[in-house]
Amino acid sequence: MTMYLLAGCHSLPSLDTRRPSIYIPTYTSPSLETALQLPAQSDSPPNAYIHVLDNAHDAYAARAALAANAAVSLDVRYYIWRNDVSGSLLTRELWQAAERGVRVRLLLDDNNTRGLDPILTILNQHPNIEVRLFNPFLNRQWRALGYLADFPRVNRRMHNKSFTADNRATIIGGRNVGDEYFSHHADTAFSDMDVLLSGSMVTEVSADFDRYWRSQSAYPIDLIVKKVKSKKLAQAQHQLTAPLTPDQQYYLNDVAQSPFYRAQVSGSLKHIPAQTELISDDPAKALDKQIIKPNIINQLDEALKQPQQELYIVSPYFVPTKTGVAWFKQLREQGVGITVFTNSLKATDVSAVHSGYLRYRKPLLQSGVQLYEFKAEQAVPKQTDKGLTGSSTTSLHAKTFVVDKQRVYVGSLNLDPRSVGLNTEMGVVIHNAKLATEMQNQLQRETQQTAYQVSLNPNKQIVWHDPENQTASTREPEAGFWKRTISKILSVLPIERLL
Repeated sequence: MTMYLLAGCHSLPSLDTRRPSIYIPTYTSPSLETALQLPAQSDSPPNAYIHVLDNAHDAYAARAALAANAAVSLDVRYYIWRNDVSGSLLTRELWQAAERGVRVRLLLDDNNTRGLDPILTILNQHPNIEVRLFNPFLNRQWRALGYLADFPRVNRRMHNKSFTADNRATIIGGRNVGDEYFSHHADTAFSDMDVLLSGSMVTEVSADFDRYWRSQSAYPIDLIVKKVKSKKLAQAQHQLTAPLTPDQQYYLNDVAQSPFYRAQVSGSLKHIPAQTELISDDPAKALDKQIIKPNIINQLDEALKQPQQELYIVSPYFVPTKTGVAWFKQLREQGVGITVFTNSLKATDVSAVHSGYLRYRKPLLQSGVQLYEFKAEQAVPKQTDKGLTGSSTTSLHAKTFVVDKQRVYVGSLNLDPRSVGLNTEMGVVIHNAKLATEMQNQLQRETQQTAYQVSLNPNKQIVWHDPENQTASTREPEAGFWKRTISKILSVLPIERLL
């Protein structure tokens, strides 16, 4: 029986019957433009207008506004889409848009869709909605068998995130869809960042979505999910059309107090003009095949250029590797100031990745890199945590790089081997000195308040300085015995390329 199940995991269906579709080249969207006070679109520079979404409720409100005011199309792709309070509300927004006649294309990485087959099937049955799964698991119940039978394929995931309405406005950044990203509960939150973009560059995002939509890893859900119990389908249908639950209404009341929502209602949303560059992996990377475009790191290097004065990095999962440490050392020798803001062991939600970082912490400090580690003061341990998956429910999740206070990257890319070599990633580089300076200044203020400063004492021991009580410790702060022990054990194992 086991051998039969394992064998079945190898046979992905043919894509010959997949219906082709491309983005709809829409150049005006009156409802969307009015609701979000979007500047007039122009083919001349700058190619984009930016609104930074660094508040979780703002991030939800912006996505809901795109869906609610779209008139032609919604092209949406995510690594994670929860069916929790905020996720189910956005799912309803997609459904309601389709009911208005909007064409909806939803592309989800299949790694995190467990339990979503009924709701995704119901969405896909709507004549205006098509759902595709990226790099799908054939065995819907025992997904671990996919890793056993086809690890080289299923270990590669689509980490991209974009939400595009009417080819007129899009949201790109680090957030997935779910309560932990949109701050539904006070004790469950990721500190994250997105940007709302409008202007001619949105067409590039639409075209990039098409690349993934027609890639050899994007499977129509009806080719993968063959049967769902009628009772579950009925429940899913009810979820989309029933009155809001008290919890959903409570959350929307909170969102209505957000700065973005208030500015939208008052007509005072601000959009910053900037020249931008979209960077995105070729989706063939997920198949480990020869790719057409350069790897995202090469694209990022080209767009951000060589730092001349300073480099500020925010990466929740930070595994620089020996090559990265050597590059940082070279920059420091050239007089470039480098600051890295990442998660502490207590704050990280993936302790294994932290194990890949800790082996490089001392060499980085010896090279003169400034390190800050996010404090998880409000973290609440999970009852099942033993140090493998993380115990914190308050964690840094933003991926932002600022170069010389001139250029800034916002996107999905972590500085770790998994993002660089295994997963597909995307983001946007923004050329605007004022915005870059403001973002770096804000990040610096946050590190002073919410992060341990890490340094070396005269005995070459690593020291964590707590900004709140002005204390210093030579032991990983707040993290329990099991988490520290397992992180150290993992740090000596040959698993870096998987982190």
